[in-house]
Amino acid sequence: MSDSPGFMSGFVALLGRPNVGKSSLCNALVGEKVAITSPAPQTTRHRIAAVQHLPGAQIVWLDTPGLHRPRHLLGRSMVRAAAGALAGADVACLVVDGGFAAPGEGDRRAAWQVSQAACPRLLVVNKVDLVPAGAVPERLMAYAALAPRRAPFDEVLAVSAATGVGCAGLVAAVRRRLPLGPAYFPEDATTDRPEQFLCAELVREQSLLLLRQEVPHAVAVTVDEWQERDAGPLFIGVTLYVERDSQKGIVIGRGGSMLRAIGQAARLEIERRLGTPVYLEIRVRVREGWRDRAGSLETMGLGDRGLR
Repeated sequence: MSDSPGFMSGFVALLGRPNVGKSSLCNALVGEKVAITSPAPQTTRHRIAAVQHLPGAQIVWLDTPGLHRPRHLLGRSMVRAAAGALAGADVACLVVDGGFAAPGEGDRRAAWQVSQAACPRLLVVNKVDLVPAGAVPERLMAYAALAPRRAPFDEVLAVSAATGVGCAGLVAAVRRRLPLGPAYFPEDATTDRPEQFLCAELVREQSLLLLRQEVPHAVAVTVDEWQERDAGPLFIGVTLYVERDSQKGIVIGRGGSMLRAIGQAARLEIERRLGTPVYLEIRVRVREGWRDRAGSLETMGLGDRGLR
């Protein structure tokens, strides 16, 4: 019970460069898809809480955008959202991709950011399923060396979000460092984000997976209509924004083929999440240069407030 003596709870910030598997790790820990994933860098744009309920404890994992050198206003807001997750965190985790033999510059910048945290700091070497067994100890040592001498990691853990290897050990390491506290979320909650947010993200996820490489980063999705009907499926109307007319043509595709593919795949994911039939309508609109316009970012929930 969350009000029982000795109950422990806390917020755990996951930071790292793009594509190290922070979102996949959150989903694996919670046992449910609360954050979208894709091979495209900077898939995560928001700070998303993934809530894990344990006997006598609650861990709130904070998935964050990848730390990178921003090239536009959206990127700067994303980096601020990631750094802001450290404020008030009870545990900070630097997540790295163990599939790479040596750390890169992005890992070094992320390690410096995590070293600023006043709370316990853990190194989480993800994707160890891609590392030959004999190379794992050397790989852990290479990444552990990222920590400055004044702020070494409290613990180094090898995990695989894909296979679940090491995830129990990570949970145990975090739990040992949680303070006494209340349950911040009810027992049936797995995230702090509403269903409408995740539905928009699921549409964007399919855009990331199906569109050409240059288009997905210019895509934003908002939910404009959400109508529960007495008879018939739930109606969800969304707008998919791009920055140029040429991108709009790619998103729609010849005879609307690409837009249909995105819609069909997203609808199946949304129905799986909501457990109910859905009628999904996607409109495509051009909003030039929206990633560098503060007003557009706020309207789309991608400004500093929306990214928190």
